[in-house]
Order: sequence, then C-alpha cells, then structure tokens
Amino acid sequence: MTNRHDDTQPTRITASVPLVETPRWALLERRLFDVLDAAWREFETTYCEEDGRLAYGGRMHHRDGVDDFYEPFFNWPTLYRLGGSADLVASVKHHWRGVTAQMTEFGFVKDEYELGYDWFHQGESLNFFYAICAADPADAEFRERAKRFARLYLPGSPTGNYDQATRTIVAPHTGSGGPRPGLGTEWIEYRADQAVMRPYGLPIGDVDGIAEWDDLAIGDNARRMGDAMQARLGHGDTAINLAATSLVTNAWLYDNEPAFADWVLEYVGAWREHAAQNGGLIPDNVGPSGAVGELQNGNWFGGHYGWAWPHGLHSVEAAAMIAAVNETVVTGSTDALDLARVPLDTVIAHGVVEAGAATRGSMGWGWAQKMGVDDTVPVQLVPYRHGVDGWFDFHPVPLIYPVWLWWLSGDQADLRRLTSLEADAGFDWRETRRFQDKEEQGHEAPWISFLFGRNPEYPEQALDLALAQVARRLAMMRATPYGPPGDDIHWWQRLNPVVTEVLTQLVTGAPPALYNGGLALARVVFGDAALGRPGLPPEVAALVREVDADGVTLELVNLGAAATREVVVQAGAFGEDRIDLVVSDGLGQTPGDDAPAYPGDSHDYLLPDVTPQRTAPVEVGSSRLIVSVPPLTRTTLRLTISRRAFTASHTDFSSNRIWENN
Repeated sequence: MTNRHDDTQPTRITASVPLVETPRWALLERRLFDVLDAAWREFETTYCEEDGRLAYGGRMHHRDGVDDFYEPFFNWPTLYRLGGSADLVASVKHHWRGVTAQMTEFGFVKDEYELGYDWFHQGESLNFFYAICAADPADAEFRERAKRFARLYLPGSPTGNYDQATRTIVAPHTGSGGPRPGLGTEWIEYRADQAVMRPYGLPIGDVDGIAEWDDLAIGDNARRMGDAMQARLGHGDTAINLAATSLVTNAWLYDNEPAFADWVLEYVGAWREHAAQNGGLIPDNVGPSGAVGELQNGNWFGGHYGWAWPHGLHSVEAAAMIAAVNETVVTGSTDALDLARVPLDTVIAHGVVEAGAATRGSMGWGWAQKMGVDDTVPVQLVPYRHGVDGWFDFHPVPLIYPVWLWWLSGDQADLRRLTSLEADAGFDWRETRRFQDKEEQGHEAPWISFLFGRNPEYPEQALDLALAQVARRLAMMRATPYGPPGDDIHWWQRLNPVVTEVLTQLVTGAPPALYNGGLALARVVFGDAALGRPGLPPEVAALVREVDADGVTLELVNLGAAATREVVVQAGAFGEDRIDLVVSDGLGQTPGDDAPAYPGDSHDYLLPDVTPQRTAPVEVGSSRLIVSVPPLTRTTLRLTISRRAFTASHTDFSSNRIWENN
C-alpha cells in the first residue's frame, strides 16, 4: 500500500446519454431517500427528548441495556453517508450525545464510554459511533473521542483492559472502568425459570449434578451453576473480544497512527496463532496465563459467548470475521481471512440436508420466514455450537459471512463456496423475501444473484421491499406514539424506520456492516462535489450492477430537470482502492451527419434512437474521479480497480479537502 497524494487535477468525465427511458429503480431509489428523510424526523419527534435521548421513565435492571439505547439510531449516519438529508449528520451527533448522557445517569457509562460489558453487546452499541466517524471525519470532537476510546485497550492504558505479556483482553467484561471480573449480578444464580434462556441450554455442560435444564431447579444447583459461570466464563479472554479491533481500527483510520495498527496486528495475531494450534479453527477462550482452555478443563470451547453457549457460530464467526476485516483494512492483505474461513468450512463439513429448519435448534423460529420455506422442506443445516458431546444446534448457513469472504477477497475458492451453498440451500436464492431484520441484513442471496447476472429484477424488488419496510415501521410508530410498554428497552430498535440494507447493496456494491461491531466497507462511495459532503447529490440515483475482482460497473442517473450534478466517485469506503481506468458510455454522432443524433430535427415526429457508445478507456490513477451529470442524463461506468492499493483512512468530502487524500 502507498499513501495517497496527487497534486494533479482530478479526472473528470461528463455523462451525455439522454434519459429517454427512466429506470424504475432510479425513481424508487430517490423515493426511498425522500421517505427515509421524513421517517427519521418523525421517529425523533415521537420518541426523543430535546437533548437527543430516548424518552424513557423506566428502570435499568442490569448491564444488558446500553446497546439497546444506541441501536435505534445505528444506521442513521449510514443514511447520511449514502445521500440522506444534509441536516441528518447534526441530528445523529445530537442523539449520540443525548443517549450517552442518559446512560451515564443510569451508571452504565463513564467518560462517555461503556463502563464494562461484553463485546457482543459493546459491538452493537458502537455501530452508531463508528458510522458517525465515517460520515463526518472532519469533526474534531468525534476524532478525539475515537482515539480516547481506542486507547482504553492499548498497552499501558490505566484501565488494565489489555495484558501485552499474554496478548489478551483480560476479561469478557471490560470498558472505561477497566476489567470487571465475573458476569454481573444478574447471574449470581442461574435459575431454571429463565424462559428466554432455556432454548440455549446449560451455559456449562460439565458441572457435577447438573446434566439438563430442569436440574437447575433442584437444591442449590442454580447457585452452583452461577458460581461456575462467574469463575469460568467471567475471567480471561474470549473470542468475542476480537470485536474490539474495530474500536482501534476506527481510531487508526483518522491519522494512521502506528500504535493503533500495531495493537490490531498484535491482538489478531495472537488469536491467529491460537487457531493455528487448534487445526485452524479459532478457539473461544484463553485463560489468564495466555493458554487456551485454562479455565475450561483444557477445552478449546466453553468461553463466554463462545462455541458452546449461547449462540456459537453466530457470535464466534462474527468476531472472527470482524477481526479479519480489520486486519485487512490496516494491512491491505487478506491473509487473516482464514480466521473466518475455517470456522465456516468446519461447520459446513458437518452439515446435513434435512427438514425442520423453523422448529429445531435454539434460533430456528426466524429462519423459515427468511427463507420462505416451511418445516417440511429439506434445507442445508449446519451446527452452530460445539460442547462436550461434539457439534449440535443445527441451523441454516448465515450467508452474510461467506458473502463477506468472497466480497473481500475475490478469490475463486470463496466464490466456489457460495456456488456450493446455493446448490445445497433448498430454496431459490433469487427470491426477494419480504422481511426485515434488526441487523439490516439477510437479503444476501438475491443480491449476489443479481451481481452474478441471474436476478435482473432485484433492484426494483428490493427497493419496493425497503419502501414497504419503512411504511410498516411508520404505521407501528403511529399506533404506539409513547414509551416502551412494560419497560421493553428493545422496543425502539424494532420501530426504527431507517432502512439501509438495500441502499447499501445497490449504491455502494457492498454488504452491510457486520452488526456486532463491524466497520462499513464499500466498493464505491459517492460525494457531492458542489456541496462538499458525502452521499449522492439531490436527484441523482446510483446502481452498482457488477462487482468482480477487477472492478465494478455502475450507473448514474440525474432525474432532475434543471441542475447539473457533480458526483464524486470514490473507490473504497476509505479511499483504499485505486481507479486505474474508467470507461463510460456516451451519445455518439453518426459519421457524416452535421446535426447530432439527439435531440434531432424538430421537424421529425419520431423520437430519435439513442444508442450509447462506449468511450475509450481513460486513465485515472487515483481513488476518486468526478462525473458531471447534466439534467435528465445517465451514464454507465466501468471502473477497473486495484484493491487496497492505498493506505485506508477516513475520507472527507468537504470542498477544501476533496482532493487532499488522492
């Protein structure tokens, strides 16, 4: 990788194909932006107080709650970065400050950061913060916060969260208050009457006298299980802590300070070594001395939010993928991706094709709706968890992870994995299922089918779906314009009317950020050169049609009738990719004709044919170019791209800095 510096004027091209046929996807996309900008304002008015916090008069009963107050806003900065209203960026900062003050008053936040909790939930909290940093990296206040928060985990931090001698985060619960040994007061006893936790089974499978769930109701077994959990799950490092690498990578993206990069490589490197010593499969626990299995009777499984309990693959693969992504961002190399490949390939190798996806396992209830199948249809199921008796708890393959692997690497092996998964899936990947996940993901199958040229109707179907999602959320909001019933602190996130999954796919050519603390990447992002801000200019729609190892193909459409729009096209979310060549289409002129083919002669009744012609390749050699799109015109661009050619950094689109990082 090289640092980006280019004193030359940016490459500029001009769209010239008249909009004689208006793409329906472009109309739907601009309609979605308009509806979303109205929706977030209504949520704000309905559920927020003047200082930006959520209106809530209930009590906070335990530490699991901080994330639930940030999550209702987590993708609002993403909407701004895509092209949402200009005033949205100020609003998201206002809500972050308000919620942070609110959580401080509850006693869960110190110095603006989580006092101490697990990284499964911290990752969910920090999605909002990371997105703000990416949306407005020129904000000095958030820059200072990003670096201050990251230093909580660097060697020598007064918090003591990290032990450089063992290369471990020293406890599952860490934060601004330092490590907090144990799992909190809510699990001093682990009782049998926890209906929500019963589907996940026993947290520890080798406590004497406790062989099944109902044994927790006998004698002092609930206390004994609680004691074992506090001692064995509440100490040492756990794989889910790898999500902390996003916190430090986010700080590094501001100024590329070596201390932040060094820590990411050191910590991820330690876990890569642990995986290598376990046949390539990442373990889920490391004891205080730095040894795998130290607190788990020598087992590589059994850590908090690990392979055995409660979610297995759902949490471990997410953390491994997040860590691999962050090392890739910092180094420009994809060497760390095996940390996420091996767990996925391991469970696939133990998979079966069977019916019953909706009713079997701990998380089966949502899968039938997502796939559009009932319990009689055989589908591919893989084990999510591993305990003392081996692999168990079978569910469908979560496609977000193999899609991320292929998207990052472009490797044929990662593409073959996707092809094999589709062949064995048991349902049609091209169908756009009408559901909404709080994580703003789940529609990977129809999207990549579109990218592979096998699902041409996906953009229109997906945008129709997104508009329906917003309409439903608004209807639910209007039916319940008050605080959460029964102190349900998860309530607001279920009503968040901002939907960004489809826009992220179609506009940036990327999957959404991994929900438990991943950074948002992109094949392309856009800026408004006239306004000096990120996102598509008003009236402009964009669609990434093809994504491959060599580049991307995208369309730009100016639906407006009056203004020319100057669109900045940047390769890579952090300007890390280099646009080598651009080929556009233009309106050619028939040789020998004095008049242009369009608009033609006013005496003619027939509208002239418009046949775009490909232009000669233009060398770019930068992460950015500017496309001037006159009113009622469109263009298709083929960008030949060298990935990760430049050092990644937060990129500013303000007019006085727009070419500073090229």
